[in-house]
Amino acid sequence: MSNLAANLIRSAERSANRVAIRLDDAELTYAQLEHASQLAVGLLAEHGVHRGDRVGIMVPNVPQWAVLYYGALRAGAVAIPMNPLLKEREIAFCLRDSGARVIFVWDAFKEEAEAGAKLTGAEAVTVDPAGFQQLLTAASAVDGMVECDGSETAVILYTSGTTGQPKGAELSHANLGRNAAVVVEDLLDLTSEDIVFGGLPLFHVFGQTCGLNASVVAGACLTLLPRFDPSKALEILARDHVTVFEGVPTMYGALVHHPDWAKFDLSALRLCVTGGSAMPVEIMRGFERNFGCSVLEGYGLTETSPVASFNHPDRPSKPGSIGTPIRGVEMRVVDDQDNELPAGEIGEIVIRGHNVMKGYWKNTEATEAAMRGGWFHSGDLARTDEDGYYFIVDRKTDMIIRGGYNVYPREVEDVLYEHPAVAEVAVIGVPHPELGQEVGAAIKLKPGATASADELRDFVKGQLAAYKYPRYVQLFDALPKGPTEKILKRQIILDTDG
Repeated sequence: MSNLAANLIRSAERSANRVAIRLDDAELTYAQLEHASQLAVGLLAEHGVHRGDRVGIMVPNVPQWAVLYYGALRAGAVAIPMNPLLKEREIAFCLRDSGARVIFVWDAFKEEAEAGAKLTGAEAVTVDPAGFQQLLTAASAVDGMVECDGSETAVILYTSGTTGQPKGAELSHANLGRNAAVVVEDLLDLTSEDIVFGGLPLFHVFGQTCGLNASVVAGACLTLLPRFDPSKALEILARDHVTVFEGVPTMYGALVHHPDWAKFDLSALRLCVTGGSAMPVEIMRGFERNFGCSVLEGYGLTETSPVASFNHPDRPSKPGSIGTPIRGVEMRVVDDQDNELPAGEIGEIVIRGHNVMKGYWKNTEATEAAMRGGWFHSGDLARTDEDGYYFIVDRKTDMIIRGGYNVYPREVEDVLYEHPAVAEVAVIGVPHPELGQEVGAAIKLKPGATASADELRDFVKGQLAAYKYPRYVQLFDALPKGPTEKILKRQIILDTDG
């Protein structure tokens, strides 16, 4: 597998005048996207970016995201996609850890990005439709692309566990390219006639692989939505005659419960897929009943590019299951000694195949821990049935999945511990009917200290992305602990009625 950007060049040769990216009335054909990515290579060079350098992309779902992404890949650079909602400290960590020399940031989010970049010595370049086009036009187009081995790093995506700092998962050109190809050929049967809904964030590996990269492989059209809103999503699905809908369960729930869903013609839909967190069976059935389109559930992680298993369209689908491993990928359920367990017994999912990351960027210890015995250890607990279908049971870690976004308790706890009044804190997931989980914090204050729940909530809100701060904050005289003085999170019950 060569440079991932080769997919764009091939589709531009085959389908030059087909629309590749759409955002309402704005469109880029494959020929235009390909040329814009050539100009982006020249623009990157002007900012000192060459092969192997890291480039931050902090832009929402707009056409400029794809231009910068493929431009970075063509240059042989490494893309660092970042959530536009990140705050100064989070941005600074990603830039410092990756060694990125420049970050391209959407105009609406430039204040935090510029502050974060200043802390690391990186350059922040503002992106907006008019100004960015002027930058591109002034740049020199660079034809072709840097030839690279498939094992070379294409993207670093920052994720983290329940302890320590975020880790940069290194995904190679081959990881992402082969995963996108399997999505196109085996899972979605995508063609150049398809219109794919682009509401999944492109900074997230789900939207990046299954949305953008898969669409480009097939020469299909990706119609973007910068921020999910059910009314706008229904408008796009009907207006653009979307054939493939990709979303997390909360998106499906919002569409099912939308009061005017019946007013929109979604008859063009032929396939809907979901991942990111467990899909409630009732939501799935309600969507299929309302819109007359089957929903297939899959499973994956940032570290697996992301797709590892899927309810394949040519096999029976089992609601509540994440399906079976995709082509070229092996999965097992193992015990704590990595012994494979028989069907029905609960253990950890481990994964091996072309989709598994190279490792964590400059973090040998974390890589070795995750890749024991040559298998990636997911941290997810599951069982298989007699047909080999996998069913997620629980998470081995304490990670919270809020509306499809991963929230890592340690990161939130670290911020709360910075508050002068906080003595002890435990961040936990609280069940939520729409989001799956909400973030909650149980806090013990220092003797004589005073702070309100609202004050503590706002303290975190100012330093972390909006989806991470705890909506439920409760003060306790003491937190439950075990014999080693470890806080027992499972014994904590928060009052969510107040």
